[in-house]
Amino acid sequence: MKAPYLFDEFFASGKEESISPFLTPKSRSWGKNLSLKSAASAAFFLALAFSLSFVNSPLSFLCLSLVYFLSGVPALIASLNDLKNLEINIDVLMTLAAFIAVSIGSGLEGALLLVLFELSHGMEETVSNKAKSALHNLNNLAPKFAHVIASDGILFEKSVREIRIGSKLLVKNGEIVPLDGIVIEGASSVNLVHLTGESVPVPKRAGDPIAAGARNLEAALVIEVKRTSSDSTLARIIQLITQAHEAKPRLQRWLDQFGKHYATAIIALTLIFALGLPLVLSMTYLGHEGSVYRALAFLIAASPCALIIATPTAYLSAISACARKGILLKGGITLDALASCSSIAFDKTGTLTTGDLQCTSIESLNLAPMSSDEALAIAFGLERQVVHPIATAICKLAQEKKLRPAEIASFKTMPGFGLEGLVGGQPVAIGLPEHIAAKLPDPLALQVRNWGKSEQGLVLAVLSIGDAAFLFRFTDQVRIEAPELIRKMKSANGLRPVMLTGDNEQNAQNVGRFLGIDEIFANLRPEDKLAKVAELSEKAGLAMVGDGINDAPALARATVGISMGRIGSATAVDASDVVLLNDDLHLLSWLFKKSKQTLLIVKQNLTLALAVICLATTPALLGLVPLWVAVILHEGGTVLVGLNSLRLLRNKE
Repeated sequence: MKAPYLFDEFFASGKEESISPFLTPKSRSWGKNLSLKSAASAAFFLALAFSLSFVNSPLSFLCLSLVYFLSGVPALIASLNDLKNLEINIDVLMTLAAFIAVSIGSGLEGALLLVLFELSHGMEETVSNKAKSALHNLNNLAPKFAHVIASDGILFEKSVREIRIGSKLLVKNGEIVPLDGIVIEGASSVNLVHLTGESVPVPKRAGDPIAAGARNLEAALVIEVKRTSSDSTLARIIQLITQAHEAKPRLQRWLDQFGKHYATAIIALTLIFALGLPLVLSMTYLGHEGSVYRALAFLIAASPCALIIATPTAYLSAISACARKGILLKGGITLDALASCSSIAFDKTGTLTTGDLQCTSIESLNLAPMSSDEALAIAFGLERQVVHPIATAICKLAQEKKLRPAEIASFKTMPGFGLEGLVGGQPVAIGLPEHIAAKLPDPLALQVRNWGKSEQGLVLAVLSIGDAAFLFRFTDQVRIEAPELIRKMKSANGLRPVMLTGDNEQNAQNVGRFLGIDEIFANLRPEDKLAKVAELSEKAGLAMVGDGINDAPALARATVGISMGRIGSATAVDASDVVLLNDDLHLLSWLFKKSKQTLLIVKQNLTLALAVICLATTPALLGLVPLWVAVILHEGGTVLVGLNSLRLLRNKE
């Protein structure tokens, strides 16, 4: 199956209707024609008006017949097909109740049941479609064809499923990028809002990677394909959302199992009450006070339509709201797990920090007759000629201080060790402490070899200028949003933050203290990190945030694994339960709030649905709730549950 077309096959297969065993695809088919639905509703209200104005009016009978023809006959056909396949669902219950109502002289109430059931189905369909809007949007976003540039320069259209890696594509302004690739010609800005939730345009020029699903905003681009349709960014997102829709929480799975037997039990009880009540109480079988009428009211009141849609509509709405924010969840079960977490563990490098080195201090070892800025200018002159994280950090610091690089003569590079040259005829060198120590006098060389750790960072490079030496200390740059994130995790979400890192103890402690994290575990190998996550997860629910391949085992073992989608490795993304497409850590606080809100909405839905069933069934048997009231309570409860679930689509903090 080609991944970009998972959505088409997902909906063609009818899986989207698996919202409940009671709400089958067949039942939905007779509620989709809006004109028939409107005609049936109009006929019912005319029948009601005529019946109130004229007793036994032929016009009322004619309008009722029209309601049963437009709504009742399709429902009866669908129900007979269900019974033929040994399926007893909510449609069978409602259709049975409507036609029995006619047989006992309550045709108007039976018609009300059919009309309200049609409207209720329409509401459920609207809720379900609105909740799945993220997947609908992604399907519409995925182009089916692309403009391929042949080797002779001819442009032709080709299905994205047939395009191979290395092909050249033309993406005109306003078009959607069909496949992942690299820009080889042109410059433009793209909008990634559907992929990452970030609406700020991102500039793209030759050499930049570009993801499938991005909208080209300004000028035409020529891209070289790097991933096929089944492996593109958009395809992976669609796969994740599809998995999320199919991964049901424990409560929903239980309700699905429960539903398979509930309808049969309700029909059996209805027959028992219809036949047995006159034997126990002094009443007739027929009439508005008869046992059949009361049993029908019980049947409608006990039908679990609202109960069955209480959980799936809530989880679908929450998953869709998260997708709009650029957060992909692998199932509603993830929301339950997030709500149960009491602590959250962070990997350091690449998650809490950017992974980019920052030069924090320059120290003279033997009181050299020059300032640290002069030493930095010499280091700038050496390092600007190479590409290396340490070189990048030194050059960035020099540029921030607006220093001019020193003129270097006889420049020489020693891969893996350092750089050498002459400044004003004096030898200079920068590189690993062990390498530079060999160029210094013994007392100074001993100091360099015994360099220590400090709160200012690690000594990763030493600059020698003749017999003088300068230590360059570096730290991993903390993400700008990380301090606020940790504060929110503690105050707004009530979570206990933990840091897990393979970095050395001193560096980890420095970052941890800066961020306000008290529990820090450093020098961890991947197996150590896995063991620590397993230990913390056993004590209480633990969410783990990471980005690298070495984090994948821990992400898989945590109660909830959260990976960074933009910088994270494919292994980490596959192992996690949540993917932050835009690497926006600010969204974590919103996500945990959304998980608890989802749990609250589910509880409200279940309470409302059970209240309608419990409060209406017994009074219906006692004759206190007429058939039409039972119909309104049943369908009204279903509509309220659906509307309550839609509250989760709001993305407010």
